Amino acid sequence: MKFEKIRDDSKTDARTGRITTAHGIINTPVFMPVGTAGTVKGVFHRELENDIKAQIILGNTYHLYLRPGVDVIGEAGGLHRFVSWDKPMLTDSGGFQVFSLAANRKITAEGCTFRSHIDGSKHFFSPENTVDIQRIIGADIIMALDECPSGTSDRSYASKSLALTQQWLERCLKRFDETAPLYGYGQTVFPIVQGCVYPELRRKAAEHAASFDRDGYSIGGLSVGEPAEVMYEMIEVVNSILPKDKPRYLMGVGTPVNILEGISRGIDMFDCVMPTRNGRNGMLFTSEGIINIRNRKWEKDFSPIDPNGVSFVDKNYSKAYLRHLFINREMLGAQIASIHNLAFYLHLTEEARDRINEGVFDEWKKATVAKINVRM
Repeated sequence: MKFEKIRDDSKTDARTGRITTAHGIINTPVFMPVGTAGTVKGVFHRELENDIKAQIILGNTYHLYLRPGVDVIGEAGGLHRFVSWDKPMLTDSGGFQVFSLAANRKITAEGCTFRSHIDGSKHFFSPENTVDIQRIIGADIIMALDECPSGTSDRSYASKSLALTQQWLERCLKRFDETAPLYGYGQTVFPIVQGCVYPELRRKAAEHAASFDRDGYSIGGLSVGEPAEVMYEMIEVVNSILPKDKPRYLMGVGTPVNILEGISRGIDMFDCVMPTRNGRNGMLFTSEGIINIRNRKWEKDFSPIDPNGVSFVDKNYSKAYLRHLFINREMLGAQIASIHNLAFYLHLTEEARDRINEGVFDEWKKATVAKINVRM
């Protein structure tokens, strides 16, 4: 993997760049749609590529490991071939999903024993076997196994959790360096910086991760219960230490405003289930504000879903029709909302890239936040 920085913003820490992988180029800042189980829910690849213009999508190691299983993915020749996606892919280690199963898992220095949410069967993730699993899945960018503490964890727990994550990182990188990719193209692994909401722990974690000189770095454990301003503070702490010539990936974040604030603080890569999950529940992020399409106020509103939208669904369907679909629980409603939200997120980061390159990002960001954060 190769990262080239293109332009630094003069008023903020925002920057544009280009990541080159075996499956193509990723222009940054970038939002990555989440394809948890090998699918971005309800969205065809045709829409992902041509309408939404996704440059890279995610898979989730925990879910793919349980179903369909690494034997199926391996026999298919990796996840790219299994799901028919020829562009870059990223997988997380499954750590966040495992550690969210608080009642069904046990953590030790060796790894984490957990029970499947599907059938209750017992499984074990270690720093080593999560690398092995992600080798079989075959994503271009893979993650080290980490523990993700809650944003409300006390300092004692956060410190112990970070120590475990750091031990696991060292084992993960050793395993990665001792093994080879399986499908004839290269993979790279990103360390994950934890430390909860404690600046000194975040500094310690960032320094430790940066010491391994990897192709990129992830920031985890944010947007998990802490206030947004605390999240922004932690980003600033971490990015003051992580190498400036490597991409930084903020995991699982967030709202469109979160993304713009992250970009202004030097984040290059984002992912979140919010555009599809919230879309399936009737929440639309638009150029004019946030819409709950189920509200009665849209019942006879025959205007386009988003007059400034970039997706075909924005012009072809009205708010009234989309509300009708949701009220009648028609699956097309969830598909339209998901496509719209993803296209909005991808266009937002594309606009951010353009404004950074033009040297007007800060002014544009402030004006955009004021518009898109309004609840209509």
